[in-house]
Amino acid sequence: MAVTSSTRRQRVCILGSTGSIGTSTLDVLALHPDAFEVFALTAQRRIDDLFAQIVRWRPRYAAMPDAAAANELGARVKAAGIGTEVLSGAKALEDLAAHPDVDQVMAAIVGAAGLPGCLAAARAGKRLLLANKEALVVGGQLFIDAVRQGGATLIPIDSEHSAIFQCLPTDPAQWDAAVDHIVLTASGGPFRTRDPATLRDVTPDQACAHPNWVMGRKISVDSATMMNKALEVIEARWLFDLAPERIKVVIHPQSIIHSMVVARDGAVLAQLGTPDMKGPISFGLSWPSRMASGCDALAFTKMAALTFEEADAVRFPGLHLSWAALRAAPGSTAVLNAANEVAVEAFLAGRLRFDGIHRVNAQALERVLPAQGDSHSVEALLALDARARDAARAHVAALEGLA
Repeated sequence: MAVTSSTRRQRVCILGSTGSIGTSTLDVLALHPDAFEVFALTAQRRIDDLFAQIVRWRPRYAAMPDAAAANELGARVKAAGIGTEVLSGAKALEDLAAHPDVDQVMAAIVGAAGLPGCLAAARAGKRLLLANKEALVVGGQLFIDAVRQGGATLIPIDSEHSAIFQCLPTDPAQWDAAVDHIVLTASGGPFRTRDPATLRDVTPDQACAHPNWVMGRKISVDSATMMNKALEVIEARWLFDLAPERIKVVIHPQSIIHSMVVARDGAVLAQLGTPDMKGPISFGLSWPSRMASGCDALAFTKMAALTFEEADAVRFPGLHLSWAALRAAPGSTAVLNAANEVAVEAFLAGRLRFDGIHRVNAQALERVLPAQGDSHSVEALLALDARARDAARAHVAALEGLA
């Protein structure tokens, strides 16, 4: 990004600054101190990590949704003589995302909890860097309508969707005519070659040991089950306004090609790079320009062969729930996401076997049927989300009884 002495620094709000995306965003911002200012940081519960970030970055604001955590953080900030104002409550995150002095919002809160902040940023017309796929999986049309009505600039940060975005025509009005379909790549996770009959005995530590990417535990489990790719299919449907059948998935173990666009004339455009989230983060922050990301360059002469495989429906049954949810009643994708969050939490806590994650998700999609209007407001979506979580918890408890 070209910066001159007359160019005001872009003020950035990071929702979820202590997670892997949040910390990578700060790594990129550190490379460009003349171009960006850290305006606000938020975190769910990591007081020590957020305090360390405040000491380093001196943002104008910090926020935590839990009042007790925010009070403890505020006391530590005050004792350190730092002028950062510490806010508390879920509404504080929305207020910061929509703050009139904020230029860019990095939405990195994991799960449905990130939806309100994303909506606030969209309605306020911000440049919204979307790393929270659940905002689209849960919010769907509601979220897209908020982006359009608010005049926000929506830039995907997931590596696959960033790759697609980089390969598409600059004018979204040309997308439908130019594109036959898109292909999302998936690494296959740590169990790509493992005998499916042994997957029920997988441990949380095994599921979190991703071969290519460094991610949080929840996202790592989603990668191991391929539910992350199911959610990305849903996200792509809304980001690029594509019918479900125009979204494909292929396993690419090397994670070098991040995704592809197949044009109407048969040409294939692909975006390549090292498996490092700082790449799409840098692109999102600087678009339509480009700037240094801190990623290692690809060494083509030392690169291993690039291979591709079908996504095995026996090993990765969760992937195929995405197309089923997209074809079901509006709100079904929110049900799938809620059930998956419950199931993964139970698995990480040792209360559910690895193969039970899919069983919980599939049953929730079958039994929790959205009513008309369940996807028309945040309140209705969150109520549907709660119903799906209750159903998923009941199924987890039933499976525990059978263990």
